[in-house]
This record gives sequence, structure tokens and C-alpha cells, in this order.
Amino acid sequence: MKTRFSKFFNLPELINMFKEVADIKTADMLNLPVPNAHYQNVAVKPSDIQKELVESLGERAQKIRDGTVDPHEDNMLKITNDGRKLALDQRLINELLPENKNSKVNACIKNILKIYHETVEEKSTQLVFCDMSTPRNDVFNVYDEIRNKLLEEGIPESEIAYIHNAKTDVKKKELFSKVREGKVRILIGSTGKMGAGTNVQERLIAIHDLDCPWRPSDLEQRAGRIVRQGNRNKDVYIYRYVTEGTFDAYLYQLVENKQKFIGQIMTSKSPVRSAEDIDEASLSYAEIKALASGNPKVKEKMELDTKVSKLKFAKANYLSQKYDLEDRIIKYYPQKIKAIKTRIEGLENDIKDLKPQKEFQQIKIKDMLIVDKKQAGNAILLACKGYDGQDKKYIGEYRGFDLYIQFNSLSQYYIMSLKKELYYPVELGNDVYGNLTRIDNAIENIPKSLKVERELLQNTLQQLHNAELEVEKPFEKEDELNNALKKLSKINKELDLDKKENIPDTSVQKNDTGVDRKSKVNRMR
Repeated sequence: MKTRFSKFFNLPELINMFKEVADIKTADMLNLPVPNAHYQNVAVKPSDIQKELVESLGERAQKIRDGTVDPHEDNMLKITNDGRKLALDQRLINELLPENKNSKVNACIKNILKIYHETVEEKSTQLVFCDMSTPRNDVFNVYDEIRNKLLEEGIPESEIAYIHNAKTDVKKKELFSKVREGKVRILIGSTGKMGAGTNVQERLIAIHDLDCPWRPSDLEQRAGRIVRQGNRNKDVYIYRYVTEGTFDAYLYQLVENKQKFIGQIMTSKSPVRSAEDIDEASLSYAEIKALASGNPKVKEKMELDTKVSKLKFAKANYLSQKYDLEDRIIKYYPQKIKAIKTRIEGLENDIKDLKPQKEFQQIKIKDMLIVDKKQAGNAILLACKGYDGQDKKYIGEYRGFDLYIQFNSLSQYYIMSLKKELYYPVELGNDVYGNLTRIDNAIENIPKSLKVERELLQNTLQQLHNAELEVEKPFEKEDELNNALKKLSKINKELDLDKKENIPDTSVQKNDTGVDRKSKVNRMR
């Protein structure tokens, strides 16, 4: 058994943390001067042998599901790899099988030759990406098949190269230089060896994707070799080859879905709340069986899967906001309103006996009544020097307020707190007269504080009212989601897919204690 992540949650928070240590600049943000890319999807029909072999893959998947095969002998990953080989060339399954003249390898060769002859004067170059069937001397492989057929068509051997033959950095540098100069016009390699770090874009006119990788980043790396600054061609072409009725179409669909998640995360906008893990390297039993059947409903299922996924994300965001509003209605707003009302009541009581004072009259410090302003200021400083505790200490009275001092060890300054019903903190300094001015300002500002608190109360009450209205609004696309789920469920039954896959989540969402959140809200109300 292997353990891996199923989903990633709280992606906005994760990305915010990531952006604290990373400066993300995507291609659309940079708007670099790169050539226009024209994507050409080349679909070829499967041979009768390929169709039969795809059906056999479905039978193998059934045996694995039934538990009649030892996992060491056959498993879903082996079936997936065989399916990818079969889509590329049927001879990769068995060398004795005949060549399919209409295979996607032959379609690729035709395009390579066409572009080669059309760009002889410019010495334009081409890259061929193929992650499977890399060059070997002892078995049939696609690399040698392409090379031999190009040689038969008259292309010089010196103008065709494998990235695998450049095994050192020095040899790679020499090979890349030949490609940039147009001496090597066709370079064949895998994404791993010919992806990042391959700077040969000067004369690149086309790239050919013979197979589909598992990761969207691999496709992006392939395209990044040609859609790049420094390419002298204004228009470039990216060919992707697919064998119909095989794993190709489904693999590209999976990679597309993965890229949609990544595209929503790696953006300047707020990313999605959660995303599926994108590191699975094999198809499920359901996917293999559906492909093996050749049922046209497979395409409809793909489209519905994507649609349902988007709608579920939208509903998840809606529910997340709804639960947040419910929590605010139950806890946050009532507590905040109560706290504001208590503070307003305290401010009103403190203002009742408050009289304006233009000039200093008197202050009581440690049972000593002081009427001289300078002496009063020195007495406050003297009281501070004799105390360095962080707890409030009573030292006297001023204008009807009790006076307390305390030392803030973190910021290294003293705080004078004026108290009637509420506390009013004042940061003290070293100036004899300045401290009394600060204390008077704090007292004179109490009516302003009362006005601010009353406005805050009105705003909070309005926010509570708005939240109560908003929380009652239903999910706008609920009907659309339910209809899509019904259609998907019907198609899954027709295709006999795993029951555990794509089952609509009709259960009421519950909190960690298993309590229905909606009913809990109603009871608390």
C-alpha cells in the first residue's frame, strides 16, 4: 500500500505564505516578445490490431479488479504504460506486429519532412519530443524508426541528432550550438533531457509532441523551448499527435484538468480553495474499461466531469462563505455588539460629571494635593521612577479620574491609565508639562470616542442584518449542479464505472463533532 495526498485545502493561505519567500511572474504577467504559437492537433485512426489490444487492456483491468491476478504480475500502472505504448506504435507491444502505415509516428514523419523542405533556405529547425521508446540497440524503438525513415527520404545523417547522445554538458553545449546554427535541423529527445535548459530557439519553427506526459509542467517545458525570446520566427507551430480510441485522448484530458488547477493557483488572482492531487501515474479501472469499450459516451463523461468539478468548487466556496456568516451571526456579531454597548454605557457614565478645564488646577499624587503645574509634572515622573512593575499601581486622582501607572517592559515606556468606569491609557514621556497635556487631551477626547463607538454600533448592526439576509440566499447554480450530477450518474451506470467514483455528495455537511451545522444554527437562534 502507498500513501499519497488526495486533496490540498486552504490554497489561498498557502499561496500567500509562498509569496512571502517567492516572487511569482507568469508568462501573461511578463508579456515578453515571443512568437505566436499555432497548435495543430493531429488525430489518426487506430488499426484493427490496436482496437483489439485496447479491448484486451480492459479485460486485464477486469481481472485485476476481481483479484485474480497477482499485483506483481499485472497492475493498473503496467496497463497504463502498455496503453501509452500502444497509442504510440503497436510494435512496442510486440515487435512482430506489422507496421501501421497510418500511425501517428508516420504522421509526424510526414510533417517533419514537409516543414524541412519548406524551410531549406532559412535552415529552420525542429524538435521531436517522445518520452517513451527511447533509443536502444537491441529492441524496436520510435527514435530509430523516425531517424531511419528520414534518412530514407534523403535528409543527411549529420542533420539528425538524439539528445541522448550528448551525455556531458560539453557535448550538450556543442549540440545546442549546431542546432542554433542550423547544422542539426532535427533534434529528437525526451522532456527530461530536452526540456528546461535547452536554449535552441533561434531557428525553431516547429515542435512535435508524439506522446502525452503525465504532468502539465512537462507540456509547458516542451512549448517553452519554442515560444521563447530570441526566436527569429514570428509564427511557430506545435504539433500534438493523438491515436483515436486509445489512451491518448484521455491522457490529454487528464493533463488539461491538472493544468486548470495549477492555472488557478499560479496566478495573481485569488486561487481556488482546494484542489485534487496531480501526481497520479496510472488510470483507474473505470477509466481503462471505459476507454477499452470505445463508447462515445466517454467524451460526454469527460465534459461532465469537468463541469461537475467546476460547479462543486463554486458550491464549496459558497458553503464556506455561508458557514463563516453563520458563525459570525451566532458568535462574532452578538459578542461585538455587546462589547460596544458596554463601552458606550461606560463612556456615557464617565462623561456625566466631566467638566472642561482650560488651565491646570490641582492633582493628587500619593495623598499629596498639588496645585503647581510644574510640581505636579515632577511628581508624576518621580512616581514612575519608583516603580517598574507591569501591573497597574494606583498613585492618585485627577479631574475625577483615578490614576494608575505601569511599565511596558517590551517598549520600555510608562503608561498612565485614567479610570472611572473605563480605563483610558496615556503613554508618558520625560517632559514635565507634556505628560499633563497628554492626560488632559485623553480626557477631552472621551466625547469623540463616544461618537465613534455609536457609529461603530450602527455599522455592526447593519453588518449583522446584511449577513442574516445573505445567509438565506441559496446556491445560484444548485439546479445546474444537480442536473449535471444526474447525467453523470446515468453515464457512469451505462459505462459500468466504479460506484465509488463520481457519486454525488448529497449528504448534509457536518462539523467535526458530526452535528448538522444548519440545524445547530437554528437551535442556537
